[in-house]
Amino acid sequence: MNSDLYETSDLGLAASLLTFGSILLDIDKENPKRAVFQFIVSVELKDIIASYWNGELKVSALRLNENTKLLKSRIYGG
Repeated sequence: MNSDLYETSDLGLAASLLTFGSILLDIDKENPKRAVFQFIVSVELKDIIASYWNGELKVSALRLNENTKLLKSRIYGG
């Protein structure tokens, strides 16, 4: 893994990162059973991730849903 990238296979976390403006570089679909979302590391990324796992992240439900659909489209649509 490149140190300039953060990778996760958690769809909820990936959608949350997108919602907060993190840049999705790529989706690794090499393993057909698991997509790995690759984000560019930023100053805010670590704080967003910590807030997500601590249950403290506050997001717009509408934007989160839109970003979840977007990611699913990118996984299954090509």
